[in-house]
Amino acid sequence: MGPALRALAAAAVTTGVVTVLSYALPDAHAATGVGLAFLAAAYVLVLRGDDTRVRHHGLSLGGLLEPRAIEPRRLLREGAVSLAWAAGLAALIFPLFWLGFVWWYHPHRPMRWVPPGSVSDDILGQILVIALPEEAFYRGYLQTALHDAWKGRVSILGARIGWALPVTAAVFAMGHFLTEPRPERLAVFFPALLFGWLRERTGGVGAPLLLHAMSNIFSASLGRGYGVVQ
Repeated sequence: MGPALRALAAAAVTTGVVTVLSYALPDAHAATGVGLAFLAAAYVLVLRGDDTRVRHHGLSLGGLLEPRAIEPRRLLREGAVSLAWAAGLAALIFPLFWLGFVWWYHPHRPMRWVPPGSVSDDILGQILVIALPEEAFYRGYLQTALHDAWKGRVSILGARIGWALPVTAAVFAMGHFLTEPRPERLAVFFPALLFGWLRERTGGVGAPLLLHAMSNIFSASLGRGYGVVQ
C-alpha cells in the first residue's frame, strides 16, 4: 500500500471510529469522546515520533506538543504569530459570513448579543475539544501525509498547494456529514480549504486551529443572537 492509500485508510478508520462514538456516547459526552479519538489517532500517527516528525506535520504548537522541554519565549512568539494570522483572516471573512448567515437562515428577529452559557464549554471546549483534535488530525496528519505523497504544487497567495488540500477538506466534510447526516454539513468543505491553506502558509496548525475555533464560536454567537437553531 502506497503512502497516500495508507493515509486515506487511516482517515477512513478514524472517521469510522468517531462516527460510531458520536452515536454511541451520550450527547453530553459525544464531543469529548470524538475529540479524544482524533487526538489518539494524531498521537499514534505523529505525536509519538521525534521532534522532527512532529514539526514536519505542523504539530509543534510552539513546542507545546514536542517531546522536548517547552521554551516559553518560543511558545509565546509562535502563539502570537498564529493568533495574528487567525484574527486577521477572521476580520476579513466574518463580515461576509455574517451576511451569508442572514441570507441562509432568514432570522425573524434583529441580532442581539446573547453571551455563551458557559465559557469553559462554549469557548475553551471549542478550542481544546473540537478545533485542536480536528486540526491535529486533518491538517496535521492527513494533509501533510497526502502532501508528501502527491508532489504536484501550485502557489496560491504564498502557500504551495496540491491535491492534498481539497482531498483533506472533502474527508473533513464527509466526517461531519456522517456524524450529523444533513446536507448542509457538507458546507464545512469550504472553511476547511481555508484552514488547509493557512496550514501550508504558516507551516503549522496553530493558526488554523485558532481560526477554526473562532469560526465555531462566531457561528454559535450568531445562532444565539438571532435565535436560530443550527
